[in-house]
Parts: sequence; structure tokens; C-alpha cells
Amino acid sequence: MKVALDTLTALLKSKTNARRAVDRGYVQMLLTIYIDWHRHDSRHRHMLIRKGILQSIKSITNIKLGRKAFLDVDGMKILYNTSQECLAVRTLDPLVNISSLIMRKCYPKNRLPLPTIKSAFHFQLPVMPVNGPVYQLYSLPPEVDDVVDESDDNDDIDTESEVENDNEDDIDQHFKNDDIETDINKLKPKQELGRPVEDLRMYEQFFPELSDDFQECDLISKEPKSFSNNSAPGGPIVVPTAEEEPSLTNDMMQLPVKESNLQSEDCNKRPGFLGLVKNDGIMDNSLQHQGEHLKLLPSCQCLNHEIVRDFDRISLQNTSKSEQSNISKTVTKNECKTSISEITCNKPFQHVPTCGSVLFEGRSVQLGKLCCSGPDPEEEEVSYSVSIGEQVTIEVPDTIQLHDPELYIETVKNTRSVPEYSEVAYPDYFGHIPPPFKEPILDRPYGVQRKKRMAASHMRTLMTKIAQDIERLIHPNDIIDRVVYDLDNLSCLVPDEGDVLKFNSKFESGNLRKVIQIRKNEYDLILNSDINSNHYHQWFYFEVSGMRTGSAYRFNIINCEKTNSQFNYGMQPLMYSVQEALGGRPSWIRTGTDICYYKNHFSRSSIAAGGQKGKSYYTITFTVTFHHKDDVCYFAYHYPYTYSALMMHLQKLESTNNPQQIYFRQHLLCETLSGNNCPVVTITAMPESNYYEHICQFRNRPYIFLSARVHPGETNSSWVMKGTLEYLMSNTPGAQNLRESYIFKIVPMLNPDGVINGNHRCSLSGEDLNRQWQNPNPDLHPTIYHAKGLLQYLAAIKRLPLVFCDYHGHSRKKNVFMYGCSIKETIWHTNVSAASCDLIEDLGYRTLPKILSQAAPAFCMSSCSFVVEKSKESTARVVVWREIGVQRSYTMESTLCGCDQGKYKGLQIGTHELEEMGAKFCTGLLRLKKLTSPLEYNLPSTLLDIENELIESSCKVTSPTTYVLEEDEPRFLEEVDYSAESNDEPDIDLANNAGDYEPCLHEDGLSDSEITRTHLP
Repeated sequence: MKVALDTLTALLKSKTNARRAVDRGYVQMLLTIYIDWHRHDSRHRHMLIRKGILQSIKSITNIKLGRKAFLDVDGMKILYNTSQECLAVRTLDPLVNISSLIMRKCYPKNRLPLPTIKSAFHFQLPVMPVNGPVYQLYSLPPEVDDVVDESDDNDDIDTESEVENDNEDDIDQHFKNDDIETDINKLKPKQELGRPVEDLRMYEQFFPELSDDFQECDLISKEPKSFSNNSAPGGPIVVPTAEEEPSLTNDMMQLPVKESNLQSEDCNKRPGFLGLVKNDGIMDNSLQHQGEHLKLLPSCQCLNHEIVRDFDRISLQNTSKSEQSNISKTVTKNECKTSISEITCNKPFQHVPTCGSVLFEGRSVQLGKLCCSGPDPEEEEVSYSVSIGEQVTIEVPDTIQLHDPELYIETVKNTRSVPEYSEVAYPDYFGHIPPPFKEPILDRPYGVQRKKRMAASHMRTLMTKIAQDIERLIHPNDIIDRVVYDLDNLSCLVPDEGDVLKFNSKFESGNLRKVIQIRKNEYDLILNSDINSNHYHQWFYFEVSGMRTGSAYRFNIINCEKTNSQFNYGMQPLMYSVQEALGGRPSWIRTGTDICYYKNHFSRSSIAAGGQKGKSYYTITFTVTFHHKDDVCYFAYHYPYTYSALMMHLQKLESTNNPQQIYFRQHLLCETLSGNNCPVVTITAMPESNYYEHICQFRNRPYIFLSARVHPGETNSSWVMKGTLEYLMSNTPGAQNLRESYIFKIVPMLNPDGVINGNHRCSLSGEDLNRQWQNPNPDLHPTIYHAKGLLQYLAAIKRLPLVFCDYHGHSRKKNVFMYGCSIKETIWHTNVSAASCDLIEDLGYRTLPKILSQAAPAFCMSSCSFVVEKSKESTARVVVWREIGVQRSYTMESTLCGCDQGKYKGLQIGTHELEEMGAKFCTGLLRLKKLTSPLEYNLPSTLLDIENELIESSCKVTSPTTYVLEEDEPRFLEEVDYSAESNDEPDIDLANNAGDYEPCLHEDGLSDSEITRTHLP
């Protein structure tokens, strides 16, 4: 019997035989046979026969006629009922699995419950190229339905395609494919400015450090020789910092550097606490100090939970400056059907004022719904019941560094969003403190989904979720199907029932388009597309209120696009409880159980799939049980970091700057499409004195160019950048030495508009900005155009950065790692028979990643790659390497999930670890200086001791594959034996050869990387 069924299954793989089977009624016959075996095989001794019957049905349903016949004979209900009975017996899990595959395949493809899959918001672009994505998106005929068509249902399903590719990381690791560039001529870096020299003169204003003489500054003079125009040239003394650039034209070499003197008041003035003032297109960082830091008092109120659910918003009304320090905060409610008196409290609170701006003129900035407050830490055993008529206060713990709620509100007023948001989310207002406990990756030893097999326990969880989805088709009358939130219908009424959750995402970086109540405690959520786009659904950030304790709520985000996610491998979404924040615990916490990520029955149209056959969407589902009644909670894909938070942090860093020690300048690089400022920051150490030698040393420090957040949904990159900025502005000896070693040019947020409007990947142009570096349009991609202009200017004056690094986040891998650029490694990973052994390449690109593998516990060297792919040729990393000529050009990827090696193995990553990574990146640059600067090889002994302790402690908790020796990076040209070396193996220890190494230095003091420059045939 089993052999006969196996033979039948093999025959039915032929589409012709499958059609014959359908015509002869085999589908109903096989279902009848299966039911008979299911009923009589009570001891489950013939599971293989039952499995063979299901395999035959599965083969028939690979064609469209077979799926239709299966539905016509009520096959969905039959397999659903038998599967539910099999769930009680673990040995029958293979039958449940196959039944589930058949039902999912035959489930009719549905359209998303949306009028259009284009974003709910539209932004009018200044220019719209005819061949651009936005023009094509909005030029469709009105009768075209862009939500769904029959493109996904016309073709028969390939048998092999039934096996879902649930491990795309294998593809990422498999480099020998057509995407790798094999043309050596294209791989060779070709330093080209790309713009006329005259156009690049506009960037002189962003490099005042190359022209400041500090004559008016109060610097300590130690040298007898003063700096003046008579004693030295006016321009900087050029010491190349990365590698020897090819010969440039005379015009390029003679590009003048603007001379300007700092006024005494600018040098001595302490930066301000609030606001940045524009001056000729440049942000002036010399603002008056606005007083002491805000003293934030802990909360002491506890509201009656039955009352607070009637509040809607806290209105922050405009007040005069004279009233800001004394007025107390009151809570008001918007008009609603239920009348309620004002709730007050007699404890004072620092008022959060609003100052009128163009954006918020005539209306107030609002916070999300207030629900509760926690106990006063000074009176841990005492709580206060607040009655009607008392005043509610909002207080933020004073332990959050760089966070100031009052200043945050002020920055929000200057932030321009397409939907014109006027609300502030509580997590952004209160701030975030990393929780005091570790958050382990969910224990899934076999994962939720595996290729061709799943672990039994987690497979059963997934089967349960899928079965509940199938119940919607079998028992449609049990589905509530009520819309409770809809951006496309602003008049959508919010249900008044007490057991219905309320949703909101109308705040900065929020992304939630529609919510449908499916069952009493189950909701389908639909994310908004990126503005001027019809896809990119992954980032989410929304508010939930009106919950009850003791009830498990299931949330299904049903329009995800990626075929797999770290949610299947232990990652959890994040939740922020306002009640916990008011109780002194303002933290984003990993939460959720029964988390699964799987393909659903909603389909994209061929238009949405770029003309290809329509593809299915995927569902993220998770279950949450809330701990506080009538709480207000926020859910996010990853730790939110808004544009307003960045501007607040920059102002706070500026206000704490010591201008006699730190050279800190913040300029306006450009304005975005919607009129938001894109800042560029310069950080280095002030010169030791205003004498000639010290000014020359100051001007000739190597440049480090850093950028982040080109993809709005990769919020972890901003937290890493925050760690970098805080370290650079700190008072530690290492930070001071780092500032004295380099000049940092930092663009901390390359896509402000995308961040503000809750996009996942694109800017308002509807395009991925990280694919525009080859030919950025100044009108559509201003931040990329001008960031590249800064680098082109440095190339024009022969001051190439030593390191370029663009911070990113990775959604499908663990740990932190880097992508770099190498010709030889690219050729080696292809099948091309080119004589790669003839290529001689400087190994300097591998130095920094190996240093970080020692210093940073979250960094994994074995995950790094230096292959140049065709699809990445227009990214920042490749363009800066190929066109600008920066050898150490990197993308640093930080996981959204957690680590599987080193000190943090088995833990989900948090903001503490991300900020630590940003700081460790800085310490890595300090060691890079030691390895690449022969003239400054010996660092102060105290710093070396600190560094050695750091490396020793790191190595103890780092996996053996990432451990490298103290002096593992060669400082001389060496060919790489790629047949024996991998990314995670240590280089040759140079300790034994250190005495033989005698660098051949030119008179002008060439750096090591210039001595070992790349030689190509």
C-alpha cells in the first residue's frame, strides 16, 4: 500500500497527470480514503500510509485546477478537522505539518483590506523624473487595482517552490553567485571628483578647522614661536592620512582654504542649553548658557484606573518665558462623550512649555494618553489615591543622561512631518533607561521554522496560529472583522466598548495604518508603506490603550514582506509601559510570547512586485498579557530613536562642552525635502596653543568620516552613533587622546525625513538613499549629495579620510560586523579563472575589524565580508572606496536581535550594548592610530595599560574564532594566501618579527598605509 501511494505521488508530480487526476475525481476520492484511515487507525500504526495519501493530495494541489477541486469538495474543512484531532498526539505531527501546507497553499489569495497599497500620505516632490519610481507609481490608470490581481494565481506551483526558503542567511554567506563583481577594471578604485572644483568650494565653510588660527582664543601658550601669516603659510601643511592619492590637476591641488579668524567671544562663550540659531546657513554652536540643568522630580501620584481611561491627551499650552519656571502642569481632556472633572495633584512639577513655531502655530503639542503614575522612591511603601479635582503631574526620572523633556518638546516644534504631527509619544518624552536585567534570546534550540523540518514544540505553536487563520475561512461568522483604527478614513469612530483596545500612531516615527479586530482579543495590524512608495513594511511603532489585566492579546502584523525574520529565532518586539515609566522605570522591554513569522494568505499585486508575479505577504504574530489595567503601552520593532531626539542630544552635548578642551562645531549641511535640518558635526581637540607648531598639528590630524541612519527603520544605528558621540565628548583620557589624534566629521542622520515620518527604508523621494551615492540628485537626495560633496572636497584638497564608516542595522543576522571592500577577496569568491595571485593588495582594510573583534564583545569578525557585489555598487561603502579612494570604507551592521558569541552570547541586544559598541568603535580607532602611524607608534603608557586590560577582558569572553593576537596586523605589504585564510582566523603574529621591521619613511612623513599602498596590474 505504501509503495503504491509513493508511486502515485511521483506520477502526480507531472502536471499532465495531475490534470487527469482532477478530471477523474481523484481529489474527492483521496480525501474520502484519508478520512477512512483517520477514523479506523485509532492506534496510529499506519501513519506512513496516511502520510502517503496526503502527499498525493499535495501533488495534485500544485496546479490551479487541483486547488479549485480541493476547495469545491470542502477539503479545507476536512483537513482542518482531522488536523485538530491529530494535534493531541505528538507522533502525528508530520500529518499536521503536511495538512497545514496543503491548506495554506489552497487558501484563496485575499487582498489587503486597503483601498490602495500606496502610502496613506503623499508628498509632492520638487522634481519628478519620468523614469523615477514615484512617477511610475502615480501614473497608473485609475481603473488599475494596485492591491491585488490574479498574477499570483495564474501559474501552477512548482513542486520545488513549495519548500520555503526559511534561511536566507545561507544565501548571504554563499558568495559564489552572479551578484559578485568579476571585472577587475571595475573593481579598481578610480579616484574621481565627479564635480567641478568650483562647485566644491561651497564646502569650505564646513571645514573651519583648516583655517582657524585661534589668535583670539584663550589657549595656554607653551611654545616660544607664535603663529602668524609672516612665519608660516596660511594654508594647512598637508600630511596624507589614508594612502597616496593619484596625481591631481593643478586646479585641484591649488584649491584654496578659506581663511577666517574666530572672535574672542566665540572662543570663550559657553554653548547654550536650548536651541540652535541659523547664521548664513550654518548652525551657530556658540549660544548663551541657559542656566542649570532641569531638576526632574520623581513621580508620586497614583490615579484611579477606572477614571483615567476617559482621558485623551495632555495639552501643552503656550506660556510666556517668565512663567515657565513656576507654573505647574495640569491635565486637560479633549471633548468626549463622558464628562469628567479635572484631576489634579498638590505636588509641584517642572512645567513643559511650548513656544510657538511655524509648524505648531495656533495649536498645542500634545502627549499621548496619561494613565497612571507610580510611587515616590522616597516613600516606597506609600501610595496616594488621587481623587477628582486634584492636579496630575508628569515627572521624569533624573537618571536619564542627555534627556530633557522640556528641550525635547522644543525640538519637536521645529520638526516638520508630512502628516503634521502634533502629538508626542510618551517614550520619546520620558526617555529610556536600559533595564537593570539581561534579556535572553527566547530559548528556541531548533528555531520556529527550519528548512524542510521544524522542532516539534515550536512547529505546534505555528500550526496553532495557522489553524486559527484557517478558521476565518471555515467559520466566517465567528470573526468580528471590525475596523478600530484607519488612517485612510479619518472619520473612523473609535469603539466605546471597554473591552476594545484603542490604537494610535500619529506621532513622530509612528507607523500604523489600519487595525481590524478579528476576535475579542485578537487584532490584525497593517503597516503604512514608505511615503511615495507602495512597499517596505517592517518598522512599526504604535500606541495601545484600554487594556485589561489577565487577558492575553494577540497582535498580527499582516503585511510584512521579507521571507524570514529574527522573530523566528528568539527575537521579541519591544514594549514601553507608561505606568512603569511613571513609577520610575522608563524602559523599553522585550516582550511577547508565541512569536511566529510566517507566510499568510494576503497577496501583493504584480504591480507591487515590480511587474513580476505577485508574492504573498508575511505575518508577525505575538501575544502579550498586560500587567496594568488601563495602561498606555507602546510597541516597536526596535528601540525608537527619533529625529527630535537626535537634535536634543546634540544640543545637550553642546551645552556640556568645554570649549577650551574640545573643538565642537555643528553646521547645517542642508535642508531635507520637507525642510528639516540635516546637521554635520565636527569634533576634535583644541590645539595646545595658538603657536605655529600646534596649529599645524591641529590642522593635519587625519579625518574620520562617520554617518548613520540612512535607513529609518534601522534605529539601532542611531543608538550606536549616540554611543560614539558621547564617547567623543567625554572627559576620559582615551577620548582626549582620540580627539588629539583625529578630526571627526559626522553626519548622524542621513535620512531625517524618513525617520520623522515612520518610513522603514526610503526618504520622501520614495527611494533608498543608500542606492543613490553614485549619482545623487541635489533636489531629490540633498543629504547624500552634500555628504558626498564633503568627501569630494576632502579628496580635492588631498585630505582623504583614514576611515569612512556608515552605521546600519541588520534584520536577519546576529552580532555586530562590518562590510568592507577588497579586490582580491572579491575575485577569490567567484569562479572566474583570473590570476588573482597576481594581485597585490594592502591589508589595511582588515585592521579595524580585527581590532574591534578584540575590543568590542558584540563584534564578530567571522561575520565580516569584504566582497564587492554588483547590487551594492551604488552604496556609500563602495562609492567612497571606488570613487573617493578611501581604502578603509565600511558599513558597520548591528543586529536587531542579539548575539550568539562572546560576552553577550544568548542575550538580546539593548541600547546599553549598542551605545557600548559606538564607544568601542572609538577605542578601536585609537589602536588603529597605533598600528598605522609609525611616527606616533608609542602611546602614553597609561592609555596602553587601559587598552591592554580592555583587550584581555574582551578576549576572555570572545569565542576562539574571533580571537586575534596583540600585534596581528602587519605593517608592511603582504600577499594574502586566500586558500588558507578565512575572515575569522588570526593573522601572523608579528611579535617575533618586530625587530626586523624598519619603516622606510619619506621626508614628509608618509603614513604606513601610503608606504604599503595598493599595487594593481
